[in-house]
Amino acid sequence: MSNKPIPNSFLTTSEFVSGCVLLLDKPYGWTSFDVLNKIKGYVKHNLFIPPNEQGHAQRFKIGHAGTLDPLATGLLVVCTGKFTKSIDELQSGVKEYTGTIRFGDTTPSFDLETEPEGNFIIDHIGDQEIIKAAGSFVGEIMQTPPAYSAKQVNGQRAYNAARKGVEIKIPAVMVHVLEFEITNIAMPDVDFRIVCSKGTYIRTLAHELGQRLDSGSHLVSLRRTASKPFSINDSIKLEDLTARLMQLSA
Repeated sequence: MSNKPIPNSFLTTSEFVSGCVLLLDKPYGWTSFDVLNKIKGYVKHNLFIPPNEQGHAQRFKIGHAGTLDPLATGLLVVCTGKFTKSIDELQSGVKEYTGTIRFGDTTPSFDLETEPEGNFIIDHIGDQEIIKAAGSFVGEIMQTPPAYSAKQVNGQRAYNAARKGVEIKIPAVMVHVLEFEITNIAMPDVDFRIVCSKGTYIRTLAHELGQRLDSGSHLVSLRRTASKPFSINDSIKLEDLTARLMQLSA
């Protein structure tokens, strides 16, 4: 990517609109598009967008580099202006997540979007078995995205079909899990850290971990801590971005 920006670095409305990269800490319960719409709404109603160098009106362009599920929090990379052309490059970076997997039941969505079901035995699962099973996912693996996902199948989002009770076949894809570290075990909950390629569904890993241990499991929390080369440590909250925009000059 040429003319690499310094994230969250803009001093004027013109710089913000013409092109910048924002590192935002996405709130729980928000979709990635909710965040974009919030920013677009603020810009539309509160900012005067100056004309470009040729004196022409500028259209505000914005996009994100990598979707986060509504129930996940953490790093959302947002691009404006000229840097929207770099979204494909930015979202190809390695991702890092932390979170918690709960054993003993599953959910249709593999997370808390849907109600837990089943009553799986967990007494036979020891700490070392969990660590070993997690390690078995490291490497290149074929993974089938969950039915409750934003994958496009036959022109529609998979989650739309799932919520209507319609079964659709989602093809498996190759993903790369670089690290799957178990950081704490307090059954039925297990904390983890995962480093993986783009397109990896952590919900699916959480579901399949239970299967490999002859039990059931689902994801109960997830936070994206990095999307290389960016880190959550350099992010700002949405309300802080709004506060900065209020102080901008043209």
